[in-house]
Amino acid sequence: MIALAYPWLLLLALLPLLFLALRNRSQGEPVDAPVIPVGHWLSGMPGVSTHGRSTPRWRQLLLFLAWLSLVVAVARPQHVGEQIQMPVSGRDLMLLVDISPSMDERDMVFQGRGINRLQAVKRVLNEFIDRREGDRLGLILFGTEPYVQAPLTFDRETVRSLLLEAGLGMAGRATSIGDAVGLAVKRLRDRPEQQRVAILLTDGANTAGEVSPDTATEIAQAAGVRLYTIGIGADSMVQRGLLGSRRVNPSRDLDEALLERMAEQTGGRYFRARSLPELEMIYDSIDQLEPIEQEGQFYRPVTELYAWPAGIAVALWLLVSVLRLAGSRLRRAAGQEALHG
Repeated sequence: MIALAYPWLLLLALLPLLFLALRNRSQGEPVDAPVIPVGHWLSGMPGVSTHGRSTPRWRQLLLFLAWLSLVVAVARPQHVGEQIQMPVSGRDLMLLVDISPSMDERDMVFQGRGINRLQAVKRVLNEFIDRREGDRLGLILFGTEPYVQAPLTFDRETVRSLLLEAGLGMAGRATSIGDAVGLAVKRLRDRPEQQRVAILLTDGANTAGEVSPDTATEIAQAAGVRLYTIGIGADSMVQRGLLGSRRVNPSRDLDEALLERMAEQTGGRYFRARSLPELEMIYDSIDQLEPIEQEGQFYRPVTELYAWPAGIAVALWLLVSVLRLAGSRLRRAAGQEALHG
């Protein structure tokens, strides 16, 4: 639909009537247009004289139409489109993924065959990222050193691609949980409150880094960042060797007490993923704990149309000016002929 941003400015269209009323109050004496930027527009309109000369009707009409067009342009006409609902991002979510060599342990099972922990994480996170439409996601990979693989972005496809390209040992052979959390807090602390979320996934304990996990947790708590921690790895698996098979615990290095403490202190939650289905259920639970969208917002696309009436006003004014100039020249030529005749 067509609407006016400042409809009250249409009252300016009555200015010619105001000058007409002033002329009538002056008992028929001509009233010159006031010295204002639009005075030359009003000078040729009905009821306003131009130094005692009457203005032709056609010129009065053109000037009045030009004035109306200018008034409409100033009132700012707009075309307002249909209402559109926009998704509102509920969260700024940073994914922290351990890529130390221990993530190469093949204690996860997919379709009857063993896969390593990082492959399982990539498979599940791929679907999780796909569901977080409208959220701003980021990716931090860590080993001995953490680094931002993808800054916070709405481009989920890029985050997914960078995750799938991650390789074991790219960040070193140790595990710096504290440094990874500290880097996530640094990236999240300038985001809106109640939207700062970090999901930490690891299979070990903190063995490197300059910031201890407890210190990083305190920093996260002060910054309002909720930590969801996930400990990945099976409780037991059969290991074959030269002397036969034996059952071992591949997750003996996992510091569950630390991960649980970090989550509780920041208002998050600790999860244990012993298998691929459990890992999938964990990310489903996080979807429920951290809603993807809040209540939607609406907007209407607006197209400005003031250029059209403004262009018409200028064109009419130029037309009147050209015709007035042409008329003046014709009268001057006619006067000269009369003098010589």
